[in-house]
Amino acid sequence: MIRTIVCGASGKMGRRICALVGEDKDLTLVGAVEAKGSSAIGQDAGVLATGVANGIAVKDDLAKVIEEGEVVIDFTAPDATLHHVRIASDHKKPIVIGTTGLHKDQIKEIEKLSVIIPIVLAPNMSLGVNILFKLVEEVARTLKDDYDIEIVEMHHRFKADAPSGTALKLAEFAAKGIGEDLENIAIYGRKGLVGQRNSKEIGIMSLRGGDVVGDHTVIFAGLGERVELTHKASSRDTFARGALRAAKWVVDKVPGLYSMQDVLGLK
Repeated sequence: MIRTIVCGASGKMGRRICALVGEDKDLTLVGAVEAKGSSAIGQDAGVLATGVANGIAVKDDLAKVIEEGEVVIDFTAPDATLHHVRIASDHKKPIVIGTTGLHKDQIKEIEKLSVIIPIVLAPNMSLGVNILFKLVEEVARTLKDDYDIEIVEMHHRFKADAPSGTALKLAEFAAKGIGEDLENIAIYGRKGLVGQRNSKEIGIMSLRGGDVVGDHTVIFAGLGERVELTHKASSRDTFARGALRAAKWVVDKVPGLYSMQDVLGLK
């Protein structure tokens, strides 16, 4: 059994991960972590996740439980994630990161720490979305400049970051397909007299509302036809199961920065 620690244990994703770890034949939960001051501190992680106690009390510091685990799964917030990666690297423990909204400097530091430990960093851990990444790159490479690329994503009203990490990754794969740098061609929403669309630009639009788990559509719009690639998630378990799969995969890997493409053998 792989001894697993979950950071962000009382969050929507954290609770599902804790619940599914408890059901998995290859994993066992040995630690649950939340931010200092959280009302979850001291509570039983099993009760939070499923209503059934598992004897794992939620702690306010990963450092207090890190030595008990073999792998860490982190779904928290950017600053907390970076703090957890530093702790994991200090203790030579692999970590799976599902946090989105990380800044460039934070990603750069994570890249540096991946020289010490194996890290899986992925904005979306579902099998379907990672197949979509690959398809988007291939379609973009085939269609090139004859089709305009637009990405639309929608999530629940509580999501803090926009665009979603998945939408940004889809845009990166599309840009790679047409041989461009996303930073130079990304357009985040439009308003007013913005002028005629540049044939190279990739539009990224964010919608928020209700309890939508996650919808993503990549539109390739040509003259006379339109190709749309869509993924819709109906349950957070899709992402949680992907995180568990990543945890099993990364636990015996050499140091390095990996993606779900690596985990799923899609590269």
